[in-house]
Amino acid sequence: MSAPPSPYRPGRHFLQIPGPTNVPDRILRAIDQQTIDHRGPEFAALGRECLEGLKAVFQMTAGEVIIYPASGTGAWEAAIVNTLSPGDRVLMFETGHFATLWRKIAESFGLQVDFVPGDWRHGIDPAVVEARLAADQEQAIKAVMCVHNETSTGVASRIGAVRAAIDAAGHPALLMVDTISSLASMDYRHEAWGVDVTVAGSQKGLMLPPGLSFNAVSEKAIAASHQARLPRSYWSWAEMIPPSRNGFFPYTPSTNLLFGLREALRMLVAEEGLANVFRRHDRHAEATRRAVRAWGLELNCLDPREYSSSLTAVVLPVGFDEAAFRRVVLAAYDMSLGAGLAKLAGRVFRIGHLGSFNDLMLAGTLCGVELGLKRFGVPHQAGGVAAALDFLGRDGNEA
Repeated sequence: MSAPPSPYRPGRHFLQIPGPTNVPDRILRAIDQQTIDHRGPEFAALGRECLEGLKAVFQMTAGEVIIYPASGTGAWEAAIVNTLSPGDRVLMFETGHFATLWRKIAESFGLQVDFVPGDWRHGIDPAVVEARLAADQEQAIKAVMCVHNETSTGVASRIGAVRAAIDAAGHPALLMVDTISSLASMDYRHEAWGVDVTVAGSQKGLMLPPGLSFNAVSEKAIAASHQARLPRSYWSWAEMIPPSRNGFFPYTPSTNLLFGLREALRMLVAEEGLANVFRRHDRHAEATRRAVRAWGLELNCLDPREYSSSLTAVVLPVGFDEAAFRRVVLAAYDMSLGAGLAKLAGRVFRIGHLGSFNDLMLAGTLCGVELGLKRFGVPHQAGGVAAALDFLGRDGNEA
């Protein structure tokens, strides 16, 4: 006997995890068209427009952008295998769950990882970067590998300051940065900050479904790739870059996702403008933090200089399990919140406020959280939503 159908739930599901984010109807309509010949002139125009638009999002004029049919993990692997050799030393930082996963990938390729421990509540300390590199008299460290915005913690490291620390140490190491949950949501400057390899994915600030990932690479990184000895085929920049200059791929691309990417880039760059995109995310993040403080709850991020504008991680009081809280919110209000990951499991829930998102959507999200806190019996003060709305309602407010 078949199971009874699930009950109908009116309205739209609130997907408030820090990615994948909700996909705008315009992008869904762009994806929903006939696949074209990926060797033909129409595709070449599509490929070139996507690559040029991505350069604007990465804020770069020189170097290359590579698009992979893959998740962000694939772009992590591509960054490693194109630039490094077996046994190379790299400097990495325990800023959260995803930094730890990147370490695991690096070690799987036989790299020696100097992993600086962290408390998952602070970002990378530039002074530690400078000290570690200054002590490396033989310049054995080949790369400094950072997560810009740690999706598991709501903490954003100051990449410009990391670059300044590398320069102050006079060290030639490559700078590699994961921007999977910050690109197209938070100000990120691949070129101005002297980043050599930037890693990104499609499913967060770019407002697309999962399935595309990216490397933005400097000329220094390309030069390093000529000497690197890790095996590569699918991820090879040498295979990807020449055809991409004409808008093509060396293998079958995710054509329909590229239709969606083109539409997303038009929305973000040509229509809204990146400065406005960043300002919008900053406003929503500040409004969320004001709600959390008004509830009397604790932000996971401890340094205001490192607040994320993509998500806010909230610490629940001792004795209240975040997984059970999220189940209550999902069942009662049809809203998904981000889970606590690894060391933060059971203690921290995450509110995603990135991608295609506006003031009313944030208001609904915060209402769902406040209702959930009450339903779950979490000790808190009323008025978090009101605090956020007060901030959002000010003319010309600044985050």
